[in-house]
Amino acid sequence: METSARPKNILDTIVEARRASVAHRKRVLPEVALKMAIERKIPPPRDFPGALTRPGLNVISELKKSSPSLGVIRKEYSPSTLAAGLEAAGAAALSVLTEEDYFSGSLGDLKEASKATKIPILRKDFIVDPWQVWETRAAGADSFLLIAAVLDDETLRELLELGRELKMEALVEVHSGEELARVLGAGARIVGVNNRDLRDFQVHLETSLELVESIPEDCLAVSESGLHSNDDLVRLRSAGFDAFLIGEHLMTRDDPGAALGNLLRPAGSAE
Repeated sequence: METSARPKNILDTIVEARRASVAHRKRVLPEVALKMAIERKIPPPRDFPGALTRPGLNVISELKKSSPSLGVIRKEYSPSTLAAGLEAAGAAALSVLTEEDYFSGSLGDLKEASKATKIPILRKDFIVDPWQVWETRAAGADSFLLIAAVLDDETLRELLELGRELKMEALVEVHSGEELARVLGAGARIVGVNNRDLRDFQVHLETSLELVESIPEDCLAVSESGLHSNDDLVRLRSAGFDAFLIGEHLMTRDDPGAALGNLLRPAGSAE
């Protein structure tokens, strides 16, 4: 991504660091080794798109230890315990942060969560290279995030197609109408509208409401970030969203499973 014409923002910085990390890891672990691991050890992917089309409110619950904007979000961070609790509370799927330097995540966290649950798991990271897609499947993930803002059209298509070869449908994240048009042109089938601008971390729920009308009915629509109540989910569901990705609201609570249960129930309803 061209950044020389403007000052770097946090997204640029994270992606630059990720590219350097991937370049090193590719030398240590060749793609052929990842392919062999997938063939020999990894069970078929769970149905991520299917999980987002269940009746009712479908929440992708995110496991995240820290973030650049908040620092440490959750000191007691056990992916297996959190994953099991969120699944029991009604999560449709899980999202696990695996970026190490800025979000304190790891592929080990994803593997631990996957072993503790039966619902699909999305790898949330800054994926910019086909090698990372092979790495994602070798870790047992069922889907992965692609961020339109950091990918050119050719790379976006390449990563989407590779995911489909591996039976994984990517969640493609956008922040604007221009990005939405790009990802639809590239053939995205699951579109996530992130209400948080990754350049400055400001959150605007209106972003989802403005863009949802432009997402075709044959695509799955996911609203991400800034969702805090059952009313938020019902409003966005009525607007046309199929699912919701929620992280910090859950991770900052003492009992994330109970917090998810409250989101899935109208205020004042019986448990």
